[in-house]
Amino acid sequence: MKQIDPALQAHLDEGTTTLAWCWRITRADGVSFGFTDHDCTLMFEGTEFEPESGFAASEIRAGSDLSVDAQDAEGVLSSDRITETDILDGRWDAAEVELWRVNWADTSQRVLMRRGAVGQIRRGRMAFVAEVRSLAHVLGQTVGRTFQAGCDAALGDARCGVNLEDPAYKGSGAVIDLLRDRAFTASGLAGFSAGWFSFGTIDWTSGVNTGRRAEVLAHDLSDGIAIFTLLEAPVRSVTEGDGFSIRAGCDKRIETCSAKFGNVVNFRGFPHIPGQDTILRYASRDGGHEGGVL
Repeated sequence: MKQIDPALQAHLDEGTTTLAWCWRITRADGVSFGFTDHDCTLMFEGTEFEPESGFAASEIRAGSDLSVDAQDAEGVLSSDRITETDILDGRWDAAEVELWRVNWADTSQRVLMRRGAVGQIRRGRMAFVAEVRSLAHVLGQTVGRTFQAGCDAALGDARCGVNLEDPAYKGSGAVIDLLRDRAFTASGLAGFSAGWFSFGTIDWTSGVNTGRRAEVLAHDLSDGIAIFTLLEAPVRSVTEGDGFSIRAGCDKRIETCSAKFGNVVNFRGFPHIPGQDTILRYASRDGGHEGGVL
């Protein structure tokens, strides 16, 4: 049961109320936005809640079990605070959402109705609809390790231990020419062998993508010029001269961990675990059943 401030409860008991809905959305980059269905700007807890933003929500649904409750929030793409480009760029993915019921005549009288996160976002030509999932969605996430042949650590994290700031694993370059929407040639990286940055990451340091990170699918060399293919095409187009820093990648195999990083002691996979093909094998008379590694 929610604890309602006595002043707000007294206001509700009056019968005639001055109530409004307020949504506060905090993106993963720490930027907060406020929206309200009231016709004037409201302010509390350091957030300005914008009126008439074209942002509206469906009814609140809540269950007594542990299923994930969801609410739809609809907004207009013409808003200068929520743009289609930012949605495509993933800036609103998993953003934290707070839904408040507020007395607009005295914003100190308010109650937090729902806390959750932005889930699936559906886009149309003129508007978007974002799913707001309750905190119960966290219970559906995988917790713990996965037993698999490949390493389950992220390259460079505490479990891996590789220092990606080492000049051997990090470089800087600039775009020479755009080959396709997600492939380009780059200068400044001719000293690295082909494939060194495959499965690595690029952090853009100049241009319209500054501050964004992209995953590298392939790294090739042609006449000493590096060619990179990204896993996904950037929402904002890459242009000639865009600068970036790039870090080496790992394909999660123990052979790569040994030869490329010399880090087998921290390998977090199980390279000798039987694969799915084991159940398809048939008995034979020529050995192979002595209990050794298959």
